[in-house]
Amino acid sequence: MAGFSPEWLALREPADHAARNPQVLAAVGSYFAAKPALSVLDLGAGAGANLRGSYAALPDRQHWTLVDHDQALLTLARERLLAWADEAREQGEELVLAKGGKSITVDTRQVDLNKDLEWVLGWQPDLVTAAAFFDLTSKAWIERFVAALASQKLPLYAVLTYDGREKWRPAHRADARMLAAFKHHQHTDKGFGPAAGPEACEIMAEAFRKSGLAVSTADSAWLLDGGRGALRDALAQGIAAAVIETGQLDAPAVASWLETHRNAASVLIGHQDLWARPV
Repeated sequence: MAGFSPEWLALREPADHAARNPQVLAAVGSYFAAKPALSVLDLGAGAGANLRGSYAALPDRQHWTLVDHDQALLTLARERLLAWADEAREQGEELVLAKGGKSITVDTRQVDLNKDLEWVLGWQPDLVTAAAFFDLTSKAWIERFVAALASQKLPLYAVLTYDGREKWRPAHRADARMLAAFKHHQHTDKGFGPAAGPEACEIMAEAFRKSGLAVSTADSAWLLDGGRGALRDALAQGIAAAVIETGQLDAPAVASWLETHRNAASVLIGHQDLWARPV
């Protein structure tokens, strides 16, 4: 699977935390409120942002296993978590953290989730979670994943799955064509087969419904204005580069679009949060 740069992950983390749907997060917290401790498996964990965005709603004692294919990002996650915690120490391969009254232990595992998915889920966590991940995977992989979760009665909290909405202000005449080309790029293989892209959340929700699990989804769109100009500009550059790769628009049209949107007043990028659990 293609990786993401540490710079991009750091740039998007504050926007991700702001966009996370509070009602869905509260529902996850309520589900586990009676448990004194919780084990969490974080798929595609990157630099650990999902832990930092979720921990406060979960029980006072937590053990997180961060899984990613990129060892460099897992090493970075350890560094960032050590710096983020109120208190932190390393205990063998584990981190032992204190943050906001919570006690959190963390270990990291480099794993190929295409090859070793069922083995990883066999660790039997209390909760499986992932952020900005499932749109990179394929329909077949999602259905395989949901079947494995359902067979083991494991709940899933998935945040910030891209849903294909995009609205720039001011608009540009090429917006519709750029979005169509970008969605085409989102469907290219990211290491799991042809990616589900903006259909991922609905594919996942439907698979959970068919498996008999309760599922709910809610909006978690990015709303970027001048206060998040660096992220807005990096986003516009990334979209432009992806569209150029598709060959669906010529370079002058993409350059014109980019020049307008690098200084846009605001942009909405659609995401969905999903909460699925056994009934």
